[in-house]
Amino acid sequence: MDELHSLDPRRQELLEARFTGVASGSTGSTGSCSVGAKASTNNESSNHSFGSLGSLSDKESETPEKKQSESSRGRKRKAENQNESSQGKSIGGRGHKISDYFEYQGGNGSSPVRGIPPAIRSPQNSHSHSTPSSSVRPNSPSPTALAFGDHPVLQPKQLSFKITQTDLTMLKLAALESNKNQDLEKKEGRIDDLLRANCDLRRQIDEQQKLLEKYKERLNKCISMSKKLLIEKSTQEKLSSREKSMQDRLRLGHFTTVRHGASFTEQWTDGFAFQNLVKQQEWVNQQREDIERQRKLLAKRKPPTANNSQAPSTNSEPKQRKNKAVNGAENDPFVRPNLPQLLTLAEYHEQEEIFKLRLGHLKKEEAEIQAELERLERVRNLHIRELKRINNEDNSQFKDHPTLNERYLLLHLLGRGGFSEVYKAFDLYEQRYAAVKIHQLNKSWRDEKKENYHKHACREYRIHKELDHPRIVKLYDYFSLDTDTFCTVLEYCEGNDLDFYLKQHKLMSEKEARSIVMQIVNALRYLNEIKPPIIHYDLKPGNILLVDGTACGEIKITDFGLSKIMDDDSYGVDGMDLTSQGAGTYWYLPPECFVVGKEPPKISNKVDVWSVGVIFFQCLYGRKAFIRRCLAYRKEDRFDVHQLANDPYLLPHMRRSNSSGNLHMAGLTASPTPPSSSIMTY
Repeated sequence: MDELHSLDPRRQELLEARFTGVASGSTGSTGSCSVGAKASTNNESSNHSFGSLGSLSDKESETPEKKQSESSRGRKRKAENQNESSQGKSIGGRGHKISDYFEYQGGNGSSPVRGIPPAIRSPQNSHSHSTPSSSVRPNSPSPTALAFGDHPVLQPKQLSFKITQTDLTMLKLAALESNKNQDLEKKEGRIDDLLRANCDLRRQIDEQQKLLEKYKERLNKCISMSKKLLIEKSTQEKLSSREKSMQDRLRLGHFTTVRHGASFTEQWTDGFAFQNLVKQQEWVNQQREDIERQRKLLAKRKPPTANNSQAPSTNSEPKQRKNKAVNGAENDPFVRPNLPQLLTLAEYHEQEEIFKLRLGHLKKEEAEIQAELERLERVRNLHIRELKRINNEDNSQFKDHPTLNERYLLLHLLGRGGFSEVYKAFDLYEQRYAAVKIHQLNKSWRDEKKENYHKHACREYRIHKELDHPRIVKLYDYFSLDTDTFCTVLEYCEGNDLDFYLKQHKLMSEKEARSIVMQIVNALRYLNEIKPPIIHYDLKPGNILLVDGTACGEIKITDFGLSKIMDDDSYGVDGMDLTSQGAGTYWYLPPECFVVGKEPPKISNKVDVWSVGVIFFQCLYGRKAFIRRCLAYRKEDRFDVHQLANDPYLLPHMRRSNSSGNLHMAGLTASPTPPSSSIMTY
């Protein structure tokens, strides 16, 4: 208790208010009670920290100055309470909290002095917050005065700056400010550099944009000029082809319309070249007949040989008597022709040699005429094909060089099928030639038939676009023109197809035929190695394109309109069902495609193997026949594509020491050969 009485009265009052909640002191006002009650909410640590800042100890004795300051403080608090009551605040109302006097502290439980900002603790701010009625001695600072902002000002010596003081000096602050200014200048310089770079980039973009527009304009001019030149070239080619066709009409022949009853039919009339050859052939035949007649007359004048010279003389008398008996008398009134004068043996042989030479010369002339006739027939086939092409091109709606899909410039017609036309075109984007196949549906068809045809074409497109092999024609694009017209863009090949070549040359050598078949088999192997495998089903010479137009070059397979996809759902152990029975070219289809029964026949890739066999034989012999291994009647005995591709005959030559010839290897000779190495037989 002695220690308690030795405390400062104000502190004692605060402690009593904290523990008992009852006001004490000489003031006796309710304001002090409320302050004491509210002060109890602060923790003890804050009071200790607050008390630690005072310059006097807790055991310091009381002095008259302290009592006087306490009385002055009491009077001030009383005056403040009276002012509060005059403003309408009731005594029992809400008074000041002790935390209100620590409004600048960082939180509950911290020291009040630590919570006071430096601006309040500075001497200038202390004077500004003090009231004129407050009087504080210079040497008697109180910690309570720090807690209440309206108490006397503290002198600088009595404040503790340990927490707020810093090691910074004015030089360091100046250095920091200069560094900050330098950083700011650097940032501003960097911003200026970036702005200049941005302006440069924008200027470059504008320049590149202008350059791009210039190049686009130049490219459009180049494309326009290319179109113009291509159209001019195509027009000249059309004119020259028509002029040549008109000239060949007189030389090779032309079609004439002939009336048969109520109908008109076109009939072919040969030109003067064929007529001249026919006349030459007739003259050769006439000369041969004359020579044969003269040879018969010469045989009558053949002189008798030495062995037969006596026999006619001995038998002459009986013959004369017989003639007289037949004629009736010696003096016959009828005039008889004289017997031909006999030639000598040398004259006879000389004349016989002349007749033989003449016959040999006529035979040679006949062979030349026959060769010229065959050549003219090939030229006539080309002429007839060109006439039909020109006629179809003149009747086509795409004859005036339109640009389809803003990309493909049509040049001239290549051919025409049942419902499609194939044009040679130029791709303006890729700068390459292409073959554009235009499918035109008949407007009189029903919607169901149109939809079926379009579905069929889309199926062909889906199959073909996924194929990528050097022996298969590539499909570039697919687009529609209108509801009844759509187009497919294919790879363009300069040469003709194999069918046209065989019609022109009848047959080819075995090496050339083997090269073609080897390439076909490689393409078929690719079709059967992809997933799902594909059956072409329509292999024939017309669907095999010769890239260079010769039999010794590369080939490409086209036309996948009848192809079959061997997916897992439709393909079984025995094959897949043939749903399009009757389609395709009968000459090149195997026997199982023609089986008629309750269920559709089963097919596999052996269908293509049969077609390869027929094509191979046709290339070798000029006619469609059968080849062993490829054309076994029963499909169980026939090769499949993989077996055919691995056959030694169709593999590339690997410097074989035995150069005995390929005919023995192919099984073309009459001598028996092992079944594993022979493919063909008569």
